[in-house]
Amino acid sequence: MATRTTPTERQKRLGAELRKMRLAAGVSTEYAAGLLGIDRTRLSNMESGIRPFSTERIRTLACNYACTETRYVEALAAMAEGKERGWWEQHRGTLPAGLLDIAELEWHAARVRTVQFMHVPGLLQTEEYARGIFAAVLPQLTRLEVELRVAHRMQRQQVFERAQPLPYAAYVHEAALRMRFGGAKATRQQLEHLAAQSEREDICVRVVPTDVSGFPGAGHALLYADGAVPRLDTVQLDSAHGPEFTGAEAQLTKYRAHLEWMEDAALPPSASRDLIHNVAREL
Repeated sequence: MATRTTPTERQKRLGAELRKMRLAAGVSTEYAAGLLGIDRTRLSNMESGIRPFSTERIRTLACNYACTETRYVEALAAMAEGKERGWWEQHRGTLPAGLLDIAELEWHAARVRTVQFMHVPGLLQTEEYARGIFAAVLPQLTRLEVELRVAHRMQRQQVFERAQPLPYAAYVHEAALRMRFGGAKATRQQLEHLAAQSEREDICVRVVPTDVSGFPGAGHALLYADGAVPRLDTVQLDSAHGPEFTGAEAQLTKYRAHLEWMEDAALPPSASRDLIHNVAREL
């Protein structure tokens, strides 16, 4: 199997899970490599995502690692089976890899929940509003770079139009509704679109009003993608230098608690829509 020079976050996660399974079983790299009839360097490359795993090898290792969690093993095997090129691959070489990793994460997720404090969630953005967000990036992007990012963001919304739409919950702080990315007109149209999308069965939008005192997480945006099993959940955090991903259990536990807090503090969906419409009328 060919060596990858730049494995995706999903490929690196698969390798990392097999490495965690091996370490939990107390199996050495040499022993595991011997099970597969390969050298230890090749196995190390597989565990880092540089080389792919086959489904047969995943099942062989899981059996010898005494892993009895069938759903977990089958979920890992399914990750290895996904060799088709996703639509996001058309942007490889023209957009940062992290943006493609987000699209891949959303596409394969069983459910996505997001928390936003400064702008409307990306999957619910209009073109003009997204253009306003990317125009505010530092260092400033060229017009071409802005348009490439806008096109990619709009394509990400395919997850709502496929045969099995992505279940999606967005927790949005009221402050985000009042940020005028792209100007008042673009923001008004964005809020009307947000309210309309929140009527969909697969999309839930909850607003945290400004009169809620404080919030966890220092106000940073996050995306929580449910995996096929809870231990394969992934959190994506925004940062000035690009997206960051984590699947560490301690971090997953923390962000699950974060989402539970948002669930308790946010307005119900109908009251959230009313607030969105009220803010739109003020523009």
